[in-house]
This record gives sequence, C-alpha cells and structure tokens, in this order.
Amino acid sequence: MQGVLRLLSRVLLLGALLAGFYPERVGAQQPQDGITGGYGSPGVGNANPFLVEDPNNPNTPANQNGSDTTKKKIRKPLESYFFDDSTRKRPNFAWNTSLSRNEVRMVDIDTMLNLFQIDFPFLREGVGSAYLGNLGGAAIPLNYFRRPEDYNFAFASAYDSYFYSPENAPFYNVKKPFTHLSYYWAGQKKRQEERLELTHAQNISPSSGFNANYKSRGTRGIYTWQKARDKNLSLAFSHTGKKYSAHGGYIYNSVDAQENGGVQNDRDVTDTVFEMSENIPVRLTDARNVLKNNIFYAVQSYGIPLRKLTDEDFSIAGRSSIFIGHSIVYSRFYKKYTDTKSGSGDYYENWYINSTSSCDSIFESLLSNKIFVQIQPWDRDGVIGTIDAGVGLDNHHYYQFNMDQYLTGNTEGVNRNSFYVYGAIAGKLKKYLNWGADLTYHPLGCQSQDLSLGGELSISAFIKDQPITLSGRFRYERRSPDYWTENYYSNHYIWSNSFAKENETRFDVTLQIPYIGLSAGLWQSVIGNKIYYDANSLPAQADGSVSVTGLYAQKDFRAGGFHFNNRVLLQWSTSQEVVPVPLASAYLSYFFEFNVVKDVLRMQVGLDGRYNTKYYAFGYNPALAKFYNQREKELGNYPMIDAFINAKWKRMRIFLKCQHLNEDLIGNRNYFQVLHYPLNKRIFKIGFSWGFYD
Repeated sequence: MQGVLRLLSRVLLLGALLAGFYPERVGAQQPQDGITGGYGSPGVGNANPFLVEDPNNPNTPANQNGSDTTKKKIRKPLESYFFDDSTRKRPNFAWNTSLSRNEVRMVDIDTMLNLFQIDFPFLREGVGSAYLGNLGGAAIPLNYFRRPEDYNFAFASAYDSYFYSPENAPFYNVKKPFTHLSYYWAGQKKRQEERLELTHAQNISPSSGFNANYKSRGTRGIYTWQKARDKNLSLAFSHTGKKYSAHGGYIYNSVDAQENGGVQNDRDVTDTVFEMSENIPVRLTDARNVLKNNIFYAVQSYGIPLRKLTDEDFSIAGRSSIFIGHSIVYSRFYKKYTDTKSGSGDYYENWYINSTSSCDSIFESLLSNKIFVQIQPWDRDGVIGTIDAGVGLDNHHYYQFNMDQYLTGNTEGVNRNSFYVYGAIAGKLKKYLNWGADLTYHPLGCQSQDLSLGGELSISAFIKDQPITLSGRFRYERRSPDYWTENYYSNHYIWSNSFAKENETRFDVTLQIPYIGLSAGLWQSVIGNKIYYDANSLPAQADGSVSVTGLYAQKDFRAGGFHFNNRVLLQWSTSQEVVPVPLASAYLSYFFEFNVVKDVLRMQVGLDGRYNTKYYAFGYNPALAKFYNQREKELGNYPMIDAFINAKWKRMRIFLKCQHLNEDLIGNRNYFQVLHYPLNKRIFKIGFSWGFYD
C-alpha cells in the first residue's frame, strides 16, 4: 500500500510542477479546426487570407486604410499537393515519408484513450508478440505476416518494434507549438520498469516545421541479470511547399541489454514458490548485448507544372506535373556481445577464439542513393494519379573479426554494391476505388536478379455515408540471402554458407466495416527455399516450399458504455520446424467507458486478456540476439489477464494497471512465451501522458 501511495504522490507532484511551468497551457482548449488561432486553407474563415488586417480596425484590410503605419508580413497558407483540404484544416496532423517515390502516408497522433493501457510497443498491433518478459527486451510477432523478413541489420530485427527508421519517423504540421510528454513506471525501485517519451513539434511557417521525438524504455528486471534499456531519438525537418518538398533528419537507436539466457529450470517458476524472483537461478550471469544505430537521411523533390499556374491554382495536385527527386540514407549498425566462461558455464558448446571470455563486435553500414521521377498525368487523385520510376545504388560495408584476416593483417571488411531500378503506378476513382502496382528489379550487384512485384486494389461502398471496404494485395519476391546468414565468425558461432535465393508468393484480402467495428482478413504465403535459424541456432535452408495461412478477425461490440473488443488470429503452417506459428492467438479487451464529468473527465475500467495455443514457440540466443526454432518444448495455453483504469482529463491521460492479474490463479504458472524465459509476475503500473499547445 505504501508503494502505491508513493507512486500516486509522484504523479501529483509532477502534475503540480507541470502546471506551474505551463499555467496558461493547462487550461487552454485545443482548437477544433484549422482556423482558430492558425493559418487555415484559403477561402476558409477570411474572404481573402492574403490580406493583412488593420490593427485599429480588424474588419478593414490594411490596403484599404489610408494610413498604413505598420507593416506585417503576409503569411501564406499551406499549399502542399500532399494534403487535401480536410487535412489542412486540422489543427495538427502527422505523416511518414517515402524514400523511393514522391509520396507521404498519413499517421495518427497518439492522443486517444483507447489502448492507452498497452505500454509495451510490440503488443499494440494485432494479437501481439512473443517476448522475453522485460520491457526493452527482444520480441517477435505471433503473426507470421507481421514478422520482419528483410531487415537492414539482421541482428537487430528482434528490436524492430522499438526502433525509429526513415520510413516510420514522424513529421508534423501544427498550427501551434505542440509538446507531448509521457511517463510510466512500475515495481519496486530495485526492479523498476520505466518508460519516458517526449515529442516536440513546431512550424516555422505553414509549410515548414521541425520536430524531435525521444523514447527511453527499459527495466531493472525482476529476475537476476535482466536489466534492459532502449533509447530512440528522431530529429526531423520537413518542408512541403507548393512545388518543392524536402524531408530529412537524424535517428539514433540503442539497446543495452543484460542477457540471462532464461531460468535454469522451468520448474522453479511452475512448481516452486520463490518469495524473491531474483533468487531463481538463471543460465547466464554476465552476458551483455549492446546495439547502436545512427542514421542520416534526406529526400527532396521538385514539381514542374506542365501548364502555367494561375492565381486560382492553390495547389498543383490537380494539374499535370512532373516531379524530380532524390533521396540519400547513411545507416550504421554496431553490435557488441560480451560474456565470460565463469558466468556462462556450459550454455555455449564452443569457445573458438577465447576459452575464458567473449568480446564479439560487428558492424554494418549502408549508403543508399536513389533518383526518381514521378509523372502526374492529370489529377493526383485521378484514375491514373501518379506514375513513378527510379534507380538506386546501395553500398554495403560489413565488418567482423576473422582469424584469417587478423593473421594476414587484412581487416578492412567486405564491400558489396547493388544497383536496382523500380517503378510504380497508382490511382483512384473518387472515394470508391484505389489501385496500385509496383516493381523493383536488381540487374547488377550482390543482389543480382532479385525481384519484387506487387499490386493492390481497394473497393469501397457507402451506406449512409459509412464505408465498407474490400481490399486485396499481391506480392511476389525473389531475394538473396542476407550477408550474415552466410558469413559469421564469433567466439561461439562460426559458419560459412552458400544459400539459394528465397522466393515468396503472398496475397491477402481484407474487409473493413468501421461502422460496426468489424475487420477481417485472409493471408496466404508460399515460401520456397526458406532460410531460418534451426534448433541449434544455426542458419538453415528448407527444401521445397512451405505454406502459411492466416485468418484474422476483429470485432468490437458495444452496448451502452460497455465495450467488448475482440481480435482473433488462426494460423496454419505446413512445416512448424521451418515456420512455427500457434494455431490460435487472441487479444480481448472488455471495459466500461463513461463520463465522470462531461467534456472534462472520461474513464475506462476493464480487463485485457491474451492467449495462444500450445506450439513449439521460439527460443532466443543471446550471443546472436536472434530467435531460433527450438524443438525442445511446447509453450502456450496460458492466459495473461490485466486489469486497468484509463482516464482522460482534458489533455491529460492517466492509466493504472495491474499486469498479470491472474498469477497463481489460472494457468498453473506456465507463463512462458519464449523457451526458458518467464513473463513478469504480477505488477502494478501507473502512467500519464500530457499534451501541451502553444
């Protein structure tokens, strides 16, 4: 009880401090449109948005006043062809950019109450992921079709859900400076789990802005040697003008994880009661992984209208145009793994380089350049909206310690280049149909003859202005093996492989009816020459083809203030040794939502539940930071239940959660999702998120 009171006192103290630093912001109301206090679209709010008003008579434009003693700079509105009128009217919005073509993808700014209680990033999508139990640790999606297949640095794929990348780094357009602060913590001080997130976005003009996003997530661990800390920083700048657009920034990702290899005996969790979980023996006591990633990137394009613009042409989105663009990315990944024989015992069979300790460091860098052209034949939202073409050159550099290189003095690493061409075409028919197709081909270089071909079609019908959307996607890929699956040299693992190219044919069909809270999907994949990590944590290649099928359904029921949200996934794999998947996985969220004070305080009180059937779940190898296909033990058939309270007070969100509420109540304590890695025991969590404007 004292611990709970101490946590609540921290929230109240921090809230008081924030209120003191931001006295005007706390009581301010966010504008509900893009007009109040902002610079909306032309023709909205003012008869002429380019006229400057006389300060002595706001109803009289300055150029109609006889004595104009003050000069004010005319502020042009946002004129970008990327955003439609309804988007420009919003007080703030966010998007991601593409490095391959002249386009952006709109994303939501996380200020909603729903799902606020889910504090692990890899549990927010679909039915969630299998993970090591600790925040900041490795995770892999339960859904095969959400697992990262073509990751830039293979040994960082287990941390994909934490990392920023140029493709998911957010950009913002805000009418007023926007600051968003989130802080979460749980557990006693010596076991504390902590998460800090900070966002600041500000426009220096209607078309230009910058933002900074920082995240720090981790835990000291409830088991011995389980501390982990992930830090992620994204600094970004954007300009989305009438003809010229530019996006760029810097990204830093880091992981510092103590690796305990899991518990020595699963029965210490399932059959024995330990008052202190740190007394349970673990397999590794001094192993550690450090990953660091630095990325610099920029993409820009310039639009050339094929017909002279008039004063009435607010945007070139509706005019025939050609866009010429260029993107550049420099990314460097570094990984270092350390341990000692005294702290590892017989966990590893081999000690090739040093029989008493390990210090394996590798790095990979990528310099990618792309030049692209986009043709907008008529209207950007027309039946043939855009036609894209481009060429790219990727320069890869790989380095790892190698005894032969050490003896010969040649420690320069390996350089590989890849040249490719690509194209795409897309269009829409008003709000009823969207379609697109794309092709990427590597004629030269280390990925010679690689191919990616895909297409998509989306059809919408409307009943009382409510959409019903049926979408289909198809993709065929032929891809070269990753460098690290063929070449690796370390203290515990050495391999030299020559694998054939993988090929995969994948399609999916989805149905979405938001009005009744229904989403359903069918996925099908046939993979030939699949490369995977086998039961010995070694890269292997399957003979023949493996078929994976997935059926997904999400249905949200509502009765008054009661919400019953359901996500269910069924999966079948023709070879569990190659592609392990649980037959059934589910995430259920049942809660009651109500107003405590109308338009001031709103609350949710409910339960979350997660479950998957038994299957040969993944094992995790600390030296490689990779999940592998173990055949030692089936895991699953254990429900994880959380109780939560969410509240939204004006712009502040608060959650209280008892995670793993059912410990010692349901499931016989078989709470393992990865071999020998138990999930956390029952723990109380608290967190808040606060948005500030102006």
